[in-house]
Amino acid sequence: MIRQGTREDLPRVLELIRELAEFEKASSEVINTVELMEKDGFGSDPVFGFFVAQDDEFIVGISLYYYRYSTWKGRRLYLEDIIVTEAYRGRGIGKLLFERTMLKAANDGCSGMVWQVLDWNEAAIKFYGDYGARLDGEWINCSLEKNEIVHLLGR
Repeated sequence: MIRQGTREDLPRVLELIRELAEFEKASSEVINTVELMEKDGFGSDPVFGFFVAQDDEFIVGISLYYYRYSTWKGRRLYLEDIIVTEAYRGRGIGKLLFERTMLKAANDGCSGMVWQVLDWNEAAIKFYGDYGARLDGEWINCSLEKNEIVHLLGR
């Protein structure tokens, strides 16, 4: 099940963030806390949102996003991370989270969606390539335009 994230989900979200940092060999770089995430995601001026993937009551994945503004294209949804816990990878959970995030971008009137992927993460590069995303650079900048998102979602 994919649903909008809540304040109560944040301890598990931070665990998943730490799992991603370990995968990217950057464990020591995580300085975020549940308290900061509560303020930044649920305070008076929220700066991010997220979806969670649940297996029964256990959160097995997240998609964390925020909005950015392009001088050329206007409002864009920035996908900060999709994280699926290792034991649940390969089951289509990342696809569900990605497509739910695309739907959010389309529903919120964004001109498109952008994100990055590490150049050595071949599985992620293939995953995004399957959607027709444009990939370039060392940190690979990816994007889907609104019409592509709408087309991919069959609208």
